[in-house]
Amino acid sequence: MNNRQLFLQHNAQTSDAPLALEIVKAQGMYMWDADGKKYLDLIAGISVCNVGHCHPAVVKAIQKQAATYMHLLVYGEFVQSPQVAYAKYLADHLPASLNSVYFTNSGSEATEGAMKLAKRHTGRTEIIAFKNSYHGSTQGSLSIIGDEYWRNAYRPLLPDVQHLQHGSMDMIGRITERTACVIAETVQAEAGVIAPSQEWMQALRRRCTETGTLLVLDEIQCGLGRNGTLWAFEQYGIVPDVLLLGKALGGGMPLGAFIASRDVMWSLTNQPVLGHITTFGGHPVACAAGLAGMKALIEEDLTAAIPAKEKLFLQLLQHPRIKAVRARGLMLAIELDDFPSNKKVIDYCIANGLITDWFLFAPQCLRIVPPLIISEEEIREACRIILAGLDTLGEQ
Repeated sequence: MNNRQLFLQHNAQTSDAPLALEIVKAQGMYMWDADGKKYLDLIAGISVCNVGHCHPAVVKAIQKQAATYMHLLVYGEFVQSPQVAYAKYLADHLPASLNSVYFTNSGSEATEGAMKLAKRHTGRTEIIAFKNSYHGSTQGSLSIIGDEYWRNAYRPLLPDVQHLQHGSMDMIGRITERTACVIAETVQAEAGVIAPSQEWMQALRRRCTETGTLLVLDEIQCGLGRNGTLWAFEQYGIVPDVLLLGKALGGGMPLGAFIASRDVMWSLTNQPVLGHITTFGGHPVACAAGLAGMKALIEEDLTAAIPAKEKLFLQLLQHPRIKAVRARGLMLAIELDDFPSNKKVIDYCIANGLITDWFLFAPQCLRIVPPLIISEEEIREACRIILAGLDTLGEQ
């Protein structure tokens, strides 16, 4: 059997119609399949490869660390220089109150850790999340994602979780002295790039402060430069109590983190001791890769050009079949009439060498989250293919 047949037979499938592209190489903005076909990547592994595929500095850091040591002991026991160096670098580029980093294997696990931290620190049980939010696929994170279609098959889930309307001022009063934390995506990704108003975000911050509730902001998809600033919360003039990171955090390697003040994080050290543990979280090779990737992001000043790149996408994405284009830096959603129309355009794009897909809570929207290194020429080529795909839908 060939690799595709072996994939379908032995790799667990998450849908009944996987793309099943056999990618054999990726570099910068491009991927190549087993037949030598070249694809321009508009997805970046879902916001993972912010500095492009196989950035030379990231590859070099991986090779060096792999030759030094890999797994030693569960996270938090040994002093491991890649973890220490990356935690310090993150703290140096965050507000002073976000100075303690707990590394995990993924964004979902960062969510899990933050939920436990909030309950342990506050002594409260209620968690408030929002409709059409996405925070991961584990049982705990599934309990707070904001769509019943995805939750229903796995009930019973965690109790004492409220799902409120994202961006609604009316819900602010639902946060009380029994709320352990409010968890929100700074910019809702899987909802189709929904950015709340500054007024709402600041009101949310004030209410959490008034009630002693931890404000947890999920920047797993929108953090690390994606929205045009290093952290999306900077654009709202607020600072969360806990920050969730993942995806681009590892420079292409699996890595997540939840970050808080040292005082808050200390809650996990007692009653019980080892209040949150992980075997592979903060793996030395992943931390070395992540640090190299974040340094490349900052030293190459990749965020500086993002506003101009966003503007170019918006200028070019004009078509009668487009209902709306929502953008926050290099996170864009093209809204079409329905999922069948969107799927037809996505299939056209892939057939013509452009990788894109759809959003979990907005299947009628085409996703654009390319590596931040995308050039003006590549933006124009990507939009040309998308517009040609839209032409296949015919007139409205």
